[in-house]
Amino acid sequence: MTMVSLQKCLLAVISAVVLLISATDAFAPHLVTSRPGVRLLNNGPTPRSNVFLAKIYKKDDERRRRGEHLRMAMEERVFPRDYSEEELENVEPQVYPQRWVQLGYLSALALLSDWICFSVAAAPSTFNTAFAGHSAASLIDIFLFTNVASCFLVTDVVKKFGLGTAIKGASALMAVGCLLRSGLDVSGLWGSPSSHLVPYEFFVFGTVLVGAAQPFFQCTPPVLSATWFAASERATSTAIALNFNQIGIAVAFLVGGSMATDPTGLQNYFAIISIFTVLATIGTFMQFQTAPPIPPSSSELEKALNGEEEPPFLESVKKFFETPGFTMPLAAFICSITITNVVGAFIDEVMERGGITNQFSIDLAGAGFELAILVGGIVIGGYVDRTKQYKKVTLVCLLSALFMILPLGLTDHAIGHEPVLLIAALLGLGISAGPIQPINAELAVDVTYPGDETAVESVQQIGGNLASAILVPICEFASKQDYQLLPKNPEFASDVRGDVLVLMAIAMGTFAYFSGFDAPLKRSLADCGDEGGTCDIDMPQPQESESLPTTSSELIK
Repeated sequence: MTMVSLQKCLLAVISAVVLLISATDAFAPHLVTSRPGVRLLNNGPTPRSNVFLAKIYKKDDERRRRGEHLRMAMEERVFPRDYSEEELENVEPQVYPQRWVQLGYLSALALLSDWICFSVAAAPSTFNTAFAGHSAASLIDIFLFTNVASCFLVTDVVKKFGLGTAIKGASALMAVGCLLRSGLDVSGLWGSPSSHLVPYEFFVFGTVLVGAAQPFFQCTPPVLSATWFAASERATSTAIALNFNQIGIAVAFLVGGSMATDPTGLQNYFAIISIFTVLATIGTFMQFQTAPPIPPSSSELEKALNGEEEPPFLESVKKFFETPGFTMPLAAFICSITITNVVGAFIDEVMERGGITNQFSIDLAGAGFELAILVGGIVIGGYVDRTKQYKKVTLVCLLSALFMILPLGLTDHAIGHEPVLLIAALLGLGISAGPIQPINAELAVDVTYPGDETAVESVQQIGGNLASAILVPICEFASKQDYQLLPKNPEFASDVRGDVLVLMAIAMGTFAYFSGFDAPLKRSLADCGDEGGTCDIDMPQPQESESLPTTSSELIK
C-alpha cells in the first residue's frame, strides 16, 4: 500500500468515527438512566454517612435553607429546564448516554493537542534539517511554557462562558494553529506533494496557538467528570480524558516516524494533522454540550441547590493551598507528568542506550509506553473508583515507578545491552506512573470540595508543565553525564546516566512527601449514598471541647 493510499484510509477511518459519534448523539438525549442515589436531607432510611450528616444538621434551619436554595435554583435557572418546587424536592441524580459523547470529544481534542506538541519528537533530525539552527526539543519547550501561561486563564474563561463554549473556542484556536503550521496547504495528500514549509516564525506562532488551547482540554477532565459522570465513574472518566493525550504522543511516534522522513514528508505530516483537527473541531461545535439536565451525583446536586459560586482563579488557588491535604496530590501529579514527559521527549536516546537503534522499533516502543499509560490509568482508576483508596494506590504506583526508571539508564557491563529488559521497564513505568495523574486529580478535587474542579486541575497542570519545561533541558544535559558504579568489580561494574538519577530523585522525594497525606475525602463522603459510592470513608472526629458543625457549609470548610 502506498503512502497516499494509507493516508486516504486514515481519513476514511476518522470520518467514520465522526459519523459514529453523530449517530450516538442523535439518540443520547432521549435515553435517561436514573441513579437511585439518595436525597441527602430526606427523612427515610439513609446510609451510614448520611445518618452522620442528618445528626449534625438542625432540621428546622435545614428545611428553611433548602427551600431558599430551591427557589434560587429556579430563579437563576441552575437546571436546563423548568422544574416545580415539588419536583426539585424529589429530584435524584441521573446520568445520560451523552456523557460518553462528551468524553469522546474531550479525549480526541487532548489526543490531537499532544500529537501536535510531540509531532516532531519522532523525527528530530528531519525537523533540524528543515529548520536549520532550531531543535525539536526547543519547540516542545515553547509549547510547554505557553501551556503554563494559558492555564492561568482556563478557570475564569470556563466560569464566564461555560464549559461548552470554552471547549469549542479552544478547539477552533487549535485548528487555526495547525493550519498555520501546515501552511494552509493540504494538496500534497492527493498526489501533488510540495516540499514547501512555512517560515520558522509562522511555525512557532502556530505552535503557540495550540499551546494556548491545550489547557482547556487538560484542565477540564475533572469538571467534565463531576458534571456528567456518576461517583463510581469519575476516576475512570478522568483517567481516559487526561491520559488520552498520551495516545496523541503514540500517534506522533508511529505516524511521524513513517511520514516525516524528509521535508516533503514533514509538510504532508503537518497537513494530515490539520485535517484531523479541523474534523474534530467541526464535530465539537455540533455536539459538545455544557451540562446535563440533572447532575449525576449527590455532591453535584447539592452544589447546584446550594448556589455554589466559584471565586476567581487566584482566589481559588489561595484557598486550595490553605486546604489540608491539597499539596500532596499536587506533588504526586507533578512527579508523574514530569517523568512521563521527559521519558517521552527523549525516547530515542533511551532506546539507543539499551541497544535498540532501528527507528521503527523505537517508534513502536514509544507508542507502547504511551498506550501503557492510558491502560494503567483506566484499570487502576477503575479500582480507585470502587474503593477510594487514593493514598495506598498512589504510594504503590510511585514505588513501582521508582524501580522501573532505573533500567532505562543503567547498563551492567557484564551483561551488556538487554533490549527485552528495557522494553519491559518502559511499559512497567507507563503502567505505574501514568495512573498517578488522574487519581491525584480526583483526590485534589475530593479534598477541596466544593471547590472549582477546573481551578484544581489548572493548578496541577501549571505545576506539571512548568516542571517539565524546566526539567527537559536539565535532563538533556544530565543524560550526557555517565556515572560509573563499582568500576573495579568486574562482576557488578555498571554505569548509570544522570537523567535517570534526576527522575529517581524526584520519585523518591514525592513518595516521602505523599506518605504524610491525611485529609478527609469530603466529596466522597457526600456521594457515599449514590449507587457505586462507598461509605467506608474516615471522617475526622472532633475533640471533646469542639462542637459538631450545624450546617453543610461548616462541614466542608
